[in-house]
Amino acid sequence: MYAVIQTGGKQYKVSPGQRLKVEQLAQAVGDRVQFDKILAFWGDSEHIGAPYLENCVVNATVVSHGRHDKIRIIKFRRRKHYKKQMGWRQNYTEVKIDEILNNKI
Repeated sequence: MYAVIQTGGKQYKVSPGQRLKVEQLAQAVGDRVQFDKILAFWGDSEHIGAPYLENCVVNATVVSHGRHDKIRIIKFRRRKHYKKQMGWRQNYTEVKIDEILNNKI
């Protein structure tokens, strides 16, 4: 059984027991999170939302918060004495998918 959820502007394919790094959430470590934007669900049969499934919920627990590795951005023009360097580290929240509930499907 698995589902496709949307959070932080991205879509993730999840199944129970899976650990996942999503965009930073405001919950503390150990809190439960409920994802209600479910795009698709596969179990006994498949269900596709238009755009979301109304009776399906994914419950998860916040495991940790952290930051990804640094991404380096370099822009330059050859022979023009122009060079610009930047770096970025994106924050994330690691969650563990506990269960996928599908009511009335």
